[in-house]
Amino acid sequence: MSDGIAVTVDDLGKRYRRWPHGSVWALRHCSFELPAGVVAALVGMNGAGKTTLMSVVTGLLAPTEGAVRLGDDASRVSFVAQDKPLYRHFSVTDMLKVGASLNRVWDQRRALRWLERFQIPLDRPCGRLSGGQQAQVAFAIALGSCPSLLLLDEPLSNLDPLARREVTKELLGEVADTGLTVLLSTHVVAELGGVADHLLLLAAGTLLEQGDVDDLLASHVRYVGPRSDTSPGPGQILQARHTDRQSTFLVRLASDSAPRVDPPWTTQTVTLEDLVLVRLEMARSGVRGVAA
Repeated sequence: MSDGIAVTVDDLGKRYRRWPHGSVWALRHCSFELPAGVVAALVGMNGAGKTTLMSVVTGLLAPTEGAVRLGDDASRVSFVAQDKPLYRHFSVTDMLKVGASLNRVWDQRRALRWLERFQIPLDRPCGRLSGGQQAQVAFAIALGSCPSLLLLDEPLSNLDPLARREVTKELLGEVADTGLTVLLSTHVVAELGGVADHLLLLAAGTLLEQGDVDDLLASHVRYVGPRSDTSPGPGQILQARHTDRQSTFLVRLASDSAPRVDPPWTTQTVTLEDLVLVRLEMARSGVRGVAA
């Protein structure tokens, strides 16, 4: 991982005008720094503002307020949009020629290696490829342009489960080999385990959580024990669930170490999926958490 900063977002907002009058904010008061050389997950439900945020970061959309600054570690940017646009009547080889002509830096071997890895026929028109194959062509073009920052909007949505795992493995290899920074958006939280180093959690255009994944998980704990209306340890209660005989509390800690609890209470680690789902549930219900 590089010590630099790939992207700095400062109080970013994006408002869309509604015809014939009115407007709606798709993003509001978003601020974060994205370290270089990480795989960052931009997570949120459909309509959370993920695509808008990526489009503003890449310069495809102008912000209504705030600013985006790309660091020296993000001098070249590639963006694979959700619809993965390709010229339907162009062959895969022709699309690589388009990529080479539109980019100042181009690595044909790198693009071809990706296509060969996933057995994509070079002579077939893109319109006759499956959705998953078209996604692989888009990935190949993006990587062939030798980006230092790669943004992927719902990149795995057209792929079957096996292909998703293989693509994820290959992307992590690219990060390890080149120091590439990846920002990928998804609403499928289960795909992020062991993949994301950094988290940006977005809901209704607002960032709920951000930061290093290991640090975020270390600052949360789950307590499990006998039925109780109170948590056995200090911290902010994000979720409390009860049965007739058992209670479970998911708690945000004031420090990175969970306090000891007396038997029969036990502590359990919190997964990234646990944290994301709880925070999204809180946002949807308007709950802010309760001090234990």
